[in-house]
Formats: sequence, C-alpha cells, structure tokens
Amino acid sequence: MRSRYRRILLKLSGEALMGQQAFGIDPEVVQSIAREIADVAAAGVQTAIVVGGGNIFRGVKGAGQGMDRASADYIGMIATVMNALTLQDRLEQLGVPTRVQTAISMQEVAEPYIRRRAIRHLEKGRVVIFGGGSGNPFFTTDTTAALRAAEIDAEVVFKATKVDGVYDADPLRYPGATRYNSLTFSHALSLGLQVMDGTALTLCQDNNIPIIVFDLAVPGNIRRAVQGETIGTLVGGDCEIC
Repeated sequence: MRSRYRRILLKLSGEALMGQQAFGIDPEVVQSIAREIADVAAAGVQTAIVVGGGNIFRGVKGAGQGMDRASADYIGMIATVMNALTLQDRLEQLGVPTRVQTAISMQEVAEPYIRRRAIRHLEKGRVVIFGGGSGNPFFTTDTTAALRAAEIDAEVVFKATKVDGVYDADPLRYPGATRYNSLTFSHALSLGLQVMDGTALTLCQDNNIPIIVFDLAVPGNIRRAVQGETIGTLVGGDCEIC
C-alpha cells in the first residue's frame, strides 16, 4: 500500500460504531473498522483518531430534553471515552499498538492529552485515539477533530460517515439531492452545508487542513482515502466547487 499522506486524523462518529443497532456498539462493525485502521497503520501512516459518542449519549439531545447543557455535554464526553477504549481493544487484538488520550483526566484507563506525547506516539508507529472531546462543553467532536489535527500537524482530516459525501440537501430525505465532488471552505460555510460544524470548518480553513468526507460502510474506503483515490467529497481552500 502506498499512502499519499504521512500523518492523518480520522474522525469517526459514535453512530458508525453501532451499525444497524438502535443503540450501543456492534462488535462486528468495530472489528471491521479496526482491520482497516490496522492496514493503514501497517503501511506506516501515522494515524490519530477522534471518536464521537452519539451511539451512547448525545449532549445536545440531552439538553433538548431538559438537562443542563454543560452537564449533558460532559456525559457525552465520557461516552466518547467508552468508544475509544472499545476501539483500542480491537486494534490491540490485531497487534496494533494503541494509546488512548483523554481531555478529561481518567488516569486509571487512559493517558491525559499531552500534545508532545501524542506526537511522539505517532512517530513511534502507535495509533492514538483522542477521547473526551475537547474537554469543554458546548463544542462538538467535529471541532475536537479539527483542533487535534491542527495541534499534531495532520495533513488531512478524514470524516467517515454514513453517507458518501457532502450533498446540497439531506440525501436520506431528498433522493434528488446533488453530491459535491469538491468545494471550498468558503462555499461550505456560506451554503451551510453539513460537512462539519462552523467552528470545525473555520479551524481547518485557518490551518489549511483539507477535509475528505466519505462513506465508512463501504469496505476499504479508509485505505482508498489514504491512498489518495477520489472518493467522497473534498473540502479545501483551493479546490473549485463542482
């Protein structure tokens, strides 16, 4: 396998880990994702991961049901740590050295997030999974992914989702929605497209980090993205909208 990138940040949604279930973690889905990540790591690609927690608890939803927003977000951050530890276990069963770092101190189960330590792990060939979000309420794990990518000097953010790119409308609700092959950060922000939240997009734009959005459910897509194949939607500062 030949990689186009030296260091990547992979953003996984919590929903991706539950497969077809309504809640929780599907072990077979996690195993499949772990195998793809193991292939990428074996090719020498320095791989960092940010994982969401929506399969267990989503802070915004909790707040919408009457919870204090900050408390709900902290619960969501803890859910991301559960997912991170699950993914770590699967990766290590495949022989991939892995470290979980959390923005909220949980020293019995994970390292605290320390930028220099994270970079050193990556340089030694370890996969690093960032749990606990950014450690602050009112921020999404998309923003965490953009922030960590900038901090560790990642060359690209891969956002693995349940759809095969960015559309001008929700393709699940509007079958005639048009998919973009590429677009600029400015277009994504001005059109309000659901690539990432505005804070995450602005962070990537300011730090010149492209985002590639693709369908995680297609086997081999992580490998294809890392190899530089044209899949999904590329969001960047120089590409033309098409």
